[in-house]
Amino acid sequence: MKVSAVLVLCVTLFCQGHSNSLDSCAGRCGYGTDSNFSCQCNPSCERYNDCCSDYTELCKTEATSCKNRCGEKYNSQNPCHCNSKCPQYNNCCRDYAELCDTDGGDSNVITDAEIKTLSEALYALDSNKASSSQLIIDPQALVPDSQTSSQNDLSSGPLFRYLDESTLFSRPSFAALLAVLDNYNRMTGQAEDFSSQQVAEQETFLRESMSNTELGRELFAFLYTKGVYKSEEDFLYDLKMMWFGLYSRNNNKLDSSGFEHIFAGEIKGGKVSGFHNWIQFYLLEKSGKLNYYSHSFNGPWTAYPDVIGMQFMWDGYYKQVGSAVIGCSPEFDLAIYSLCYIARPGKHCYLSLGGKELIIQTYTWNNSSYGDGKKFIGSAYPVSMY
Repeated sequence: MKVSAVLVLCVTLFCQGHSNSLDSCAGRCGYGTDSNFSCQCNPSCERYNDCCSDYTELCKTEATSCKNRCGEKYNSQNPCHCNSKCPQYNNCCRDYAELCDTDGGDSNVITDAEIKTLSEALYALDSNKASSSQLIIDPQALVPDSQTSSQNDLSSGPLFRYLDESTLFSRPSFAALLAVLDNYNRMTGQAEDFSSQQVAEQETFLRESMSNTELGRELFAFLYTKGVYKSEEDFLYDLKMMWFGLYSRNNNKLDSSGFEHIFAGEIKGGKVSGFHNWIQFYLLEKSGKLNYYSHSFNGPWTAYPDVIGMQFMWDGYYKQVGSAVIGCSPEFDLAIYSLCYIARPGKHCYLSLGGKELIIQTYTWNNSSYGDGKKFIGSAYPVSMY
């Protein structure tokens, strides 16, 4: 009797333990569907309503984190990945850069902390930015997000009250930017056709912004030490393709580029698309082609660069929120957008400027590529935090 009782007890405990393992996600997060288990622990279980009871507790965080996963082999069932290829395919887990640089991952991973440190360095090196005596703006009407689509002109005056053009525009990087800005047809669906002189102006802008400024050299030095580029020549060539390489936004015409979209602005679908550069805004407002309406957010900076989200009408076409960094040099704009696109393509990129956080959102252009499958920049702009 005693032996039988022990056997019954052991069988009971075994069955209970085995049953519990079949009903748990312990060690199973991200796996494919397995009919040997009574519940599932993959992203599809929520859709089919067959998740284990501890799925949310164990898998929601684990499945989207690189904790203890750096360098793992690719598994198509995982919602995100933690290997050296994930930056290339833009499917890394949210904390890949933070964890995998020090947890068995690639030595050239760019961490959030490094991005913030570098952005502070770029901020300090922006010697060509406008001073408070060289640039005066008047933001006037502040509207809530719910009213940005109203298309009401709530500001009687221009945004830019004064700019010391003679000083700022004589600086090489400003002059180079001005030469490039007027080379574009703003309407999508109409192919761009650059002359040899206009192509040379693109190259001059990159050289004056990146090669001939301390700010640009600091960005290259960082990317070089991280193994992103092997030489300055590679760096400049990639920026040229990334920013100025043409692709089609409409009608299968080579009608757009990252530079045109972000710095010059475009018209697509009857409204303004892109347009995130303060100098282009100033030039068009001065010429009477752009009418400033209001702003929906303003950054915490009391000096330049500052960040503003603007509503405006551009020669008959409306922009609901055209956010831009105000008062910075062209090289600063180009540097922070390039850094964020290289380090955090298609994601939020967290910068630090004078101890205050700035978020840049970037987007990749996925319909065409250059070189060895590299993606053109689709867009980049400051995100409202305030």
